[in-house]
Amino acid sequence: MKILNRICQVLGIAFSLCALALFFTKFATITFSGGSADFVGAELGFGIKKTIGDTAYDMARSADILFCFFLTVFGFILSIFSFKSKGLRYTVPAIGIIDGVYMLVIALRKPNLFVDTRPLPDVTKVTYGKGVLLAAIALLVFAVAAAAYLIIDDYLEVKASKGAKRTIWRRIIAFFKDYKSEVKKIVWPGIKDVAKNTLIVLIMCLIVGAFIWLLDFGLGKLLEVILG
Repeated sequence: MKILNRICQVLGIAFSLCALALFFTKFATITFSGGSADFVGAELGFGIKKTIGDTAYDMARSADILFCFFLTVFGFILSIFSFKSKGLRYTVPAIGIIDGVYMLVIALRKPNLFVDTRPLPDVTKVTYGKGVLLAAIALLVFAVAAAAYLIIDDYLEVKASKGAKRTIWRRIIAFFKDYKSEVKKIVWPGIKDVAKNTLIVLIMCLIVGAFIWLLDFGLGKLLEVILG
């Protein structure tokens, strides 16, 4: 079990590094009036200056791709430190899931929605390279490996504690049971109380709104007098 746990941890690091490396492969091909050019993920994210033909273009940043790039870097660094700090076991799979799903959405949607083509003139076509989908797959595998490491490591801790601790699943179930019991204790107001409190809120909103309008109107007139 310990060997399997270590394998999951190493797989997580390997696939996060693989996803990071894929950001330096072809993500998109942009066709425009001046020709066509291939762009790697990092170029799209950071918006570097690119020379196409005889013209240099200062490309705009593609915010979504840049966000995924930074999440991938962050996930890779945290997965390395998870060897030393067990507190990161929960953070790493969460980052992997968010990053992987976001990247998968980018890969499956139209490239025009996520690839910023400014300032290229008269863009006619934008197509994805294989790197986008492969990066999404690598990130999702990274998330699965990190989650497996979390579950197995938690199981080993519970087993070593000889019942003193509960597994993640038991803690989640206990949380929802406690939540359900607390909800039952809530005393809901009647219709009359709801109507009364709603009316009070609406009246106060009208009073405050009227006061702000009068103050704004008065200050505006005062400013006109001063400037006039």
